[in-house]
Amino acid sequence: MRDLAFVGFLMAFLALGFKRPFIFVLAYAYVDIVAPQRLSYWMLNAVPVSLIVFGLAFLGWLIADDKKDVRVSFRQGVMLLLFMWCAYTTRTADFPIDAQGKWEWVWKALVFAMFLPLTLRTKLRIEALGLMMVLCASSIIITGGIKTLVSGGGYGVMQLLISDNSGLYEGSIISTVAICIIPLILWLANYGTIFPPDWRVKTFAYALIFACLLIPVGTQARTGLVCIGVLAVLMLRFVRYRFLYAGLAAALAVAAVPFLPASFTDRMATIGEYKADQSASTRVAVWAWTWKYVQQNPMGGGFEAYLQNKVKFDTVAAKGDGPNTQIEKQEITDKGRAYHSSYFEMLGEQGFLGLFLWLIIHFGGVIRMEIIQRIYRKRNREDEKWVVPLALALQNGQIIFMVGSAFVGIAFQPFVYMLIAMQIGLDTYLARRRKEAAFRPLIDGRTAPKLA
Repeated sequence: MRDLAFVGFLMAFLALGFKRPFIFVLAYAYVDIVAPQRLSYWMLNAVPVSLIVFGLAFLGWLIADDKKDVRVSFRQGVMLLLFMWCAYTTRTADFPIDAQGKWEWVWKALVFAMFLPLTLRTKLRIEALGLMMVLCASSIIITGGIKTLVSGGGYGVMQLLISDNSGLYEGSIISTVAICIIPLILWLANYGTIFPPDWRVKTFAYALIFACLLIPVGTQARTGLVCIGVLAVLMLRFVRYRFLYAGLAAALAVAAVPFLPASFTDRMATIGEYKADQSASTRVAVWAWTWKYVQQNPMGGGFEAYLQNKVKFDTVAAKGDGPNTQIEKQEITDKGRAYHSSYFEMLGEQGFLGLFLWLIIHFGGVIRMEIIQRIYRKRNREDEKWVVPLALALQNGQIIFMVGSAFVGIAFQPFVYMLIAMQIGLDTYLARRRKEAAFRPLIDGRTAPKLA
């Protein structure tokens, strides 16, 4: 019965695409984020749903979309270089079979991220993509929020729709994504036009933000707590009364502690004591191994190169109180441990060149959104009031991801590449508008005002 529901919804979604081809693009975003083929027992997981929907999205754009003044950004070119480099390192990988398995989904994420900005030619399309991303992620986040309120969650035990602990259904990944979309949720609640901002939209938005904040509690992912801290700091930039905001935020954090599960507070307490925590100690040891490995293999080892690592480290724990305190050391040997950091993931798998290209793509987004904010903050046009808040939301989401990704291996997470594509789409759309305004013909004997 569940399979029939998923198939029926997807078929209805695609049917709309034959009337409005851009809906195929939104359908692909739904398939990539929610992954209904993974939720299905047998009907959808028996066919290459993702590839079929992408093919429809591309054909819809090729046949029906207006391609006048198509703009390709610098970052799309960098993504193409990264795509080519990853294809090469996959062919020369230390573990060719394992590398091919990861490449099968990485190439689709990169290709769609390069293609997506070409379709984002209007504000409505940009908003529609942002709304689809938020709603698709919310299907996972709301489930996790409810389970957290009911049971309190637990590290590695809370299931989000399915028991497959990968992709957005993995605790640390969904915690990072849940926090990084909060700025976008706020923008949709204040400037959205598909669902005009009224009390119902705002109520849902604030409830969804609450669910986003619950996800790190339910998954007990320390990465999520770090991301919440980064979001709180970023919001200081534009609030009017900063000291009042900081005081209220601190008071709310303190007031929330008694309501948090004891297992959550105990786990968060280990953030500053990584030597006493085996998980954190393993990460540090793997990062050290990766740095040594890349010294000898500057081009990286291809996808899944971490499978060859073997690390030794000591955990240090204090037992007892006062003068009876004893320091216990235990030597741990482990092998084949994942990077648990996107930076070291890129370094170990794609080498220095791959890491460099990846950093350009992400930090380039932060810089471009800052430039857009500075250009449009000086303007006072009613039809452009949405631009600066959207650029800020996309920038903050990017920064939160960059911090969170330091502790979880999500260098090629498709959701984040959609966020990047949305940045590029906004950038190229605004550039096209400025160009059109600058070359507007004489109207009533006057020239149109030249835009920055």
